[in-house]
Amino acid sequence: MKISNDIKYVGVNDHGIDLFEGQYTVENGMAYNSYMILDDKIAIFDTVDAHFGDEWLANVSETLGNRLPDYLIIQHMEPDHSANIKRFMETWPQTRIVASAKAFTMMKQFFGTDFPDNQLVAKEGDMLSLGKHELSFVTAPMVHWPEVIVTYDSYEKVLFSADAFGKFGALDVEEDWACEARRYYFGIVGKYGAQVQSLLKKAAALDIQTICPLHGPVLCENLGYYLDLYHTWSSYGVETEGIMIAYTSIYGNTQKAVEILADKLKENGCPKVAVNDLARCDMAEAVEDAFRYGKLVLATTTYNADIFPFMREFIATLAEHNFQNRTIGLIENGSWAVTAAKVMTKKLEGCKNISFAEPVVTIKSALNDESLAQIDALAKELCKDYQA
Repeated sequence: MKISNDIKYVGVNDHGIDLFEGQYTVENGMAYNSYMILDDKIAIFDTVDAHFGDEWLANVSETLGNRLPDYLIIQHMEPDHSANIKRFMETWPQTRIVASAKAFTMMKQFFGTDFPDNQLVAKEGDMLSLGKHELSFVTAPMVHWPEVIVTYDSYEKVLFSADAFGKFGALDVEEDWACEARRYYFGIVGKYGAQVQSLLKKAAALDIQTICPLHGPVLCENLGYYLDLYHTWSSYGVETEGIMIAYTSIYGNTQKAVEILADKLKENGCPKVAVNDLARCDMAEAVEDAFRYGKLVLATTTYNADIFPFMREFIATLAEHNFQNRTIGLIENGSWAVTAAKVMTKKLEGCKNISFAEPVVTIKSALNDESLAQIDALAKELCKDYQA
């Protein structure tokens, strides 16, 4: 793949992977992106996952032709991007490695050496000339590891963005960018919204025409769309007006309440209702929906003096990823000592700018006239912003 006359793609597609980072389902695989700039001097950006070392080194060798690389720029030390540093250096030992000081510390941890004779430490604002291509380095700590740098090529106005603007999915599969980029962002980067905001502010000072991430497609058209989404996501704003319902149900009574609520939300003018059964759905997609919509309903049972395990995991994941700026409705069920709403509220108390809608729907074993009336009242309360 050619990004431009001088910039070549030398990455790989992974269709053998089932779980990315051991937890995220990736039905359409993953791309581990790596790039090469061919100029008076040659720079290669990042390596790939260990399983694809042979393929990547062959790509690099073929693209180099009879030339030798001058620089290996390591923007991110996560193993899906750094695993082949040592193999690369064994093949082309004259190459200078460009990375942050923290990245070299991690190299020693991963490989037993920090390549002291080949180091070129990159700091904020440092420049590297390849000839026509003038590279500048921008630190991006905690997007989403502390050692991360991104690189701007002023000649072709390209931002090599590390994991920012990445997505799940191999490059030889056609799919909607936002869906898998959103799931990727909130699962992997979402906790670090403030740090992403800082990077976006730095990027706003650059004339960017192309974004080359370490996962997913190269972005070169309608960049405002991608930048706007990243701003919304990293500021914990509302991307889509609507309500997401997340529930667990043991014998079907809580599920029935959720189905009735979903219908009433639509009747009351809610533009979009997304329903997730936490015992059966992809948890990462449920987390994605919680951050996507402006309002959230949590429905679960009291269980072992706590709440049902899938709901407990879901709320813990939201809190871990800095869930905030949302209105939440609660539905609880129990046959004795009904405390699910109290427990859920407690688990969310560390989340910023959370408000709880009234009333709380309390089901004692099965729906009755009182709990049905509460569902009706909750639907009206949650939808009052949507009514003309």
